Amino acid sequence: MPKRRRKPLWRRILGWVIKAVLVFLLLSITMVVVYRFVGPPITWTMIGDIVGGHGATKRWMPLSRIDPSMARAAIAAEDARFCEHHGFDFKAMAAAAARNATGTRIIRGGSTISQQTAKNVFLWQGGGYFRKGLEAYFTVLIENIWGKRRIMEVYLNVAETGIGTYGVNAGSMRYFKHDASRLSDKEAALIAAVLPLPKKRAAIDPRGFTRRYGNSINARIGVVAGDGLDACLR
Repeated sequence: MPKRRRKPLWRRILGWVIKAVLVFLLLSITMVVVYRFVGPPITWTMIGDIVGGHGATKRWMPLSRIDPSMARAAIAAEDARFCEHHGFDFKAMAAAAARNATGTRIIRGGSTISQQTAKNVFLWQGGGYFRKGLEAYFTVLIENIWGKRRIMEVYLNVAETGIGTYGVNAGSMRYFKHDASRLSDKEAALIAAVLPLPKKRAAIDPRGFTRRYGNSINARIGVVAGDGLDACLR
């Protein structure tokens, strides 16, 4: 019997790459479907805090129990068109790029709550085109499989709200000594003000920018409610 000709190296490499991509697609979609119903038990950021000796305190709370002011504060601070876009706010991206181009440092990014949730749950912190590409992929998945209410629920439960503290419920317990079901507008605004830099800001006795930013968010919470910018969560 004649020997089978061995496939060229490039074809073998291509076969391995295709298999790896198919495995990644299967696993990633499976994880997104599972997390549609089950809270993510841990994230890469939490693992980093645990390894770094900070621990990871989290107290999951369903969106239905979290005071509505918290979701409104997050929308006011992070993503005013959360209920309108499908994962990507291209207007905000363009505006952020224009603002950042005028200064010597980046002032604000254009990431939506959906993008931040995809990054927080499935990926690691930091930049780079590869991670950004994966973030976009997972953003499309959660927008189509989870929907807006689940995205907000997961975001408010996995977002870092202080060193070693994850989720607004754990943050509320840390800063205000009560759970997130009883947050006032001011308290919700202060937690939202911490979200962009949770390792450098604190919601209790805030100073300087954090205090001013919290006051600004607090003033916009009523606008979010009045204009129905949180309608997809009701």
